[in-house]
Amino acid sequence: MAGLEVTGLGHAFGPQPIVEDLSFSLPAGSLGCLIGPSGCGKTTVLSMIGGLIAPGSGRIDHAFRHPVFVFQDPCLLPWRDARDNVAFGLKATDMDRKTRRSRAERLMEAVGLAPEDHGKFPHELSGGMRQRVALARALAVEPDLLLLDEPFSALDVGLRRQMQSLLRRLIAERDLTALLVTHDLAEAVRLADHILVLSPSPGRLAASHTLAEPFAARDDGFVHCMVNRLLADPATAQALAMET
Repeated sequence: MAGLEVTGLGHAFGPQPIVEDLSFSLPAGSLGCLIGPSGCGKTTVLSMIGGLIAPGSGRIDHAFRHPVFVFQDPCLLPWRDARDNVAFGLKATDMDRKTRRSRAERLMEAVGLAPEDHGKFPHELSGGMRQRVALARALAVEPDLLLLDEPFSALDVGLRRQMQSLLRRLIAERDLTALLVTHDLAEAVRLADHILVLSPSPGRLAASHTLAEPFAARDDGFVHCMVNRLLADPATAQALAMET
C-alpha cells in the first residue's frame, strides 16, 4: 500500500465524541496539513495514526514502518547535551556509542546546527535551535512517516519560515511522508500538498484542497491569494470561522 488511508475514523473521550466518521487519504511522499478550530480533534487524529491512541471506530491503513512524532514542545532531556538528545532514540538499537554520536552530528549539521552547538544543553539553546534538535532526533531513527503537532507555532516569524523550508527540504531529500497539525491556514498553504479541513467538534472532513505549486514558488503573494481563494469556499470558511 502506498500512503495513508483513513476510513470512518472515530474517537470519544467518555460520552463526548471528538472525531466522527473521518475519512481521507494522503499519498506517500507528500505533506498533508490537518487544520480546523480548537477542539476538533486534530491532535487526536495524529495520535491515532501514530498508535498512541486506539481508534474508537473506523480504520487506519498504511505500510509505514517507522512513524515518528515531532511536537510543539521539543521535549528534550535537560541533562543531556544536543548531540546526546539526537542520539537518544538510537540507544534501543545495537549501534555503538561512537556510531550513534557520529550519526547525530551529521543530522545536526543537516538541520543547520553549527558544530559549536552540538555540546550545548537545552537551556543553552534558543527555541529555534531546540526545535532543530527535536527534528534531528526524529530523523535519527530513519522514519518514513513524520507526524508533526504544531511544531513551529511557538517560533517567531523568521524562525518559522526557516523551519518550514527545512522541513520541505528534508521531506524531498529523504522521500518522507508527513502529516502536520496547524491552526494557521497560511502555514498550511505555504507547506502542504494536501490541506484537510476539519469541522468543529466532533471533527469530520469539511473540505480538502490539493496544491500543485512547488514550494519554491509559494511566496507571500501566492500565500495571500491562495488563503483568500480557500476562504471563498463556504465549507472551508465555515469550518475555520471559530478560529477568527
